[in-house]
Amino acid sequence: MGTQDPRSAQESNGQPGGQGSVTGRRALLGAAVLGATGTVLGLSGTARAAEAGQGGQGGRGGLKSLPVPTIIGHRGASGYRPEHTFGSYQLALDLGADIVEAGDLVPTKDGHLVCRHEPEIGGTTDVADHPEFASRKTTKVLDGVSLTGWFTEDFTLAELKTLRAVERIPDYRPHNTLYNGRWEIPTFEEVLKWQDEQTRKRGKQVWIYPETKHPTYFRKLGLGLEERVAKLLHKHGKDKKNSPVILQSFEPTSIQRLNKLVDNPLVVLLSTAASRPWDFVDSGDPRTVADLITRAGLREIAGYAQGIGPTLDLVIPKDAAGNLTTPTTLVKDAHAVGLVLHPYTMRNENPFLPANFRKGTDADGYGDPFGAFKTYFATGIDGVFTDNADTGVLAREDFVNG
Repeated sequence: MGTQDPRSAQESNGQPGGQGSVTGRRALLGAAVLGATGTVLGLSGTARAAEAGQGGQGGRGGLKSLPVPTIIGHRGASGYRPEHTFGSYQLALDLGADIVEAGDLVPTKDGHLVCRHEPEIGGTTDVADHPEFASRKTTKVLDGVSLTGWFTEDFTLAELKTLRAVERIPDYRPHNTLYNGRWEIPTFEEVLKWQDEQTRKRGKQVWIYPETKHPTYFRKLGLGLEERVAKLLHKHGKDKKNSPVILQSFEPTSIQRLNKLVDNPLVVLLSTAASRPWDFVDSGDPRTVADLITRAGLREIAGYAQGIGPTLDLVIPKDAAGNLTTPTTLVKDAHAVGLVLHPYTMRNENPFLPANFRKGTDADGYGDPFGAFKTYFATGIDGVFTDNADTGVLAREDFVNG
């Protein structure tokens, strides 16, 4: 997968931290895990909505205040708006997302955290149209892969604020290009303030699900992510075990580091079985994701995190033709050690769906995401990342009440 977030693959589709707060944090997940057995899933839509509101202004109910399966707006509502913009985040809430993934955190030259899918911004902003930044185009090796483009760490925040976001995958989402140039790049601190504003306006707690991107790479540049994330969460009073902010990373050592800095719920993201987290590659740890999803591997993760975010293929593999096969034991094994599962990523468009849920051959055509959602929900997953929150909410309603 190289430097790209494995959640985009289809689009072309350490030492454990302290144990002191683990028991309390894991206890928060009890209701979510129970959801896999039907206890929460049996609630009516009205009852579920009421339970979702119990977290209150400060998220006091913790993760157990969220409906199960939880609908997570992947980079906002990126099926309809350029990702990681306030337009995308806002729409995700409007469409019923329980949590908004705001955002993928990368640093600026002057140490601010901004929300971009990757530090390379040539594909997600109009930077190429800014002649004043032409000389910033360069080639770097990011997590072992050579990339040419423009990188956030070479820009000050003030410079990045002159750019505007664009649709990242226009071949699949040509309609989203209508909104190119409308929104700027948000900072993480702006997101934290936006979260509070939306919570007040909507009368219910808004949740976010930020990710530390390429933390090993940035630490070597003197731009450590975890300390910056923790500082902002502490400043805004959102570093507690019941705070409505879930933190995630593809690098287990980043989650271990965060476990020592904050009490937020923590999630380890997992790519394909044969892949190795980059921090493992960098440190010489020979383990792969396949090792992490064994029972022993999951027990280790449960020592410093509260959940995992596996690729959907780790939940239900596909055959050579791209059709879904038999579910693995991952859901059962993760639940057995108290971990929740929030796999990624459901999308409506044909190229991103399992072959047996596609309709036609148009790259931007919709298949049968409802059928796919139902199949994944039936495995007992606790939630799912989706680019189309409205589809996910309707699919959950069908599943819960069906």
